[in-house]
Amino acid sequence: MNDNADNTEPGPAPLASLLPTLRDLPGLAEAVRDGEASLVVPTNAQAGVIAAAVEARGGPPTVVAVPLASEAQRLAGDLEQFLPAGSVALFPAWETLPFERVSPAVETMGSRVEALWRLRTADPTLRVVVAPARALVQRLGPHVEDTEPVVIETGSILYSEDLVAELVAMGYRREYQVEHRGEVAVRGSIVDVFPATADRPVRIDLWGDEVDRLSTFSVADQLSVDSLERVRIFPARELLPTDEVRARAEKLLAEEPWGREQWQRIADGETFDGMEAWSAWLADREHVLYDLVPEGGLILSVDPRRVRDRASDIADEEASLGESLARTWDLSGDVELPRIHLSFERLLAHTGAQHLSVLPVADAPDS
Repeated sequence: MNDNADNTEPGPAPLASLLPTLRDLPGLAEAVRDGEASLVVPTNAQAGVIAAAVEARGGPPTVVAVPLASEAQRLAGDLEQFLPAGSVALFPAWETLPFERVSPAVETMGSRVEALWRLRTADPTLRVVVAPARALVQRLGPHVEDTEPVVIETGSILYSEDLVAELVAMGYRREYQVEHRGEVAVRGSIVDVFPATADRPVRIDLWGDEVDRLSTFSVADQLSVDSLERVRIFPARELLPTDEVRARAEKLLAEEPWGREQWQRIADGETFDGMEAWSAWLADREHVLYDLVPEGGLILSVDPRRVRDRASDIADEEASLGESLARTWDLSGDVELPRIHLSFERLLAHTGAQHLSVLPVADAPDS
């Protein structure tokens, strides 16, 4: 979590001084250089070794796969103790079930969009993306290749109504007063917005059409806290009713009449709770996170057998749920629903990245 602003030069990570020693571990440099290898590292030492591998390799960001969301959060936090501030991104999975008519948390969707944007645009400050198995196999939405943040700087020219319209199109809700992520409010010459990925909301003070001041503010008393020079605002939703999405929903009215209620609302340009559950029908291609790892990048799997098993369990759960729902939607038994979660085998199909495994214990000789 961050305020997407940088007014101070961060100091070194607390454990950064250990990296030169860790980089000299026997076999680490060769494994990182050659890829397609395995490292045996006890769980409590994995963050340090992974950070050393990232530093030794350099180049494009490394994507680290772990079995569970709790492990991803813990590893990302541990890596931040070794690597520069802002260089580690968590790519979380949705908290919702497939086909559930509830949207994921705004923070989750915003964090995913930001991580994808940083990876896709080769953000030079990004070194590592950590993702659990569920996030790895989840199909990405239709906007993955063209989503951009809104960037606001002190002294820039900004028209408040145009900004609010743009934020609403990005999934933000216009409210009387901003209290939660994904909300925006206008009070005279002040625009308040709570970015999807920020710890605090941001206040934009305008002098005419010029940004006179940017600051964070407290939700409790609505008073300004810290001044900012720049803020980056990412969408509050992963599925947005763009022209392309609306056109696809229009076609689905005829092709998939069982979902007429949802398709019509999306075709009309609405945003509503749970609309993300239908993103698999509205994307024209199957994208996963690994597809965005550039040539020469590194994919590092922690306990890969558990990652594979977890991915298989997720696919089986979705298939079972899809079969049950198909009966309630009056679909014939041979209809194959679009998959939100793709197979584990699909993950590495379209990437030129190298792959390295990190095992907590050595595999048995006959495994």
